[in-house]
Amino acid sequence: MDSRIGAFWLNRLLTGAARIKGAARVVGAAAAGVVPAALTLAVLLAAHPAHGQQSGSTTPAGDAARDGRAEQSPIELKLPRPAFKGTPKNAPAGSNLEAPRKGPRPPFMAPKGVRCISGGKPVTSSDSEPIVGSLSLVTDGDKEANSGSYVELGPRLQWVQIDLKEPHVLHAVVLWHYHASARIYHDVVVQVADDADFVTNVRTVFNNDHDNSSGLGLGADKEFWETYEGKLIAVNGLAARYVRLYSNGSTADDMNHYTEVEVFGLPAK
Repeated sequence: MDSRIGAFWLNRLLTGAARIKGAARVVGAAAAGVVPAALTLAVLLAAHPAHGQQSGSTTPAGDAARDGRAEQSPIELKLPRPAFKGTPKNAPAGSNLEAPRKGPRPPFMAPKGVRCISGGKPVTSSDSEPIVGSLSLVTDGDKEANSGSYVELGPRLQWVQIDLKEPHVLHAVVLWHYHASARIYHDVVVQVADDADFVTNVRTVFNNDHDNSSGLGLGADKEFWETYEGKLIAVNGLAARYVRLYSNGSTADDMNHYTEVEVFGLPAK
């Protein structure tokens, strides 16, 4: 075959919208003996990329960060001082606890550039008049197990909500309830949404309410002991502006406490 004809077919058929139509032409040309079978096979493969691939396309950096294909690095997570050693061996009756872990929590990997985006952001709550402390303590950066570091909300199901001020691509939420002593908070549910009323595009990223006592649906996640490490919840690149966290008392009492919540992500573009 003339090399100019081969160059024409490859240049014409391996680009743009002509890929599929061109492949059909090559098959016809091969049947007529004009194009060699080897070239026909190459063009057909180019016209039908392997599953999950898109020939001739590039992935924007924002999309790569959202689906985890960007370069990964550990998030910068500063932990408070431990208030007690270890965790209790015996779980209270009716608990649905996660399996104990040996050693410290492994670093959480996220796309490079992911940082804490919740510091100093406004906080609202289902309890407009906290019993102890103020709602601003939830995002003030103080995670220590001190008496002035947490806000106490009323009994039964309550929530706190963080407004990130603009949409972000979220990768992790780290939650510290009261952790001066070992306890388990009930019906811990974490949701993200596009609006403050949690009507538009609401997504649940964590739910350990195993009997739907919160009315937010049955959860498959496990309960956990409160420790200085906090509870790290992977969000996996969801885009949202608002983060809401529920709880329904604990094994210590019926009140609800929040020491700090950190949300890690990148601005959505």
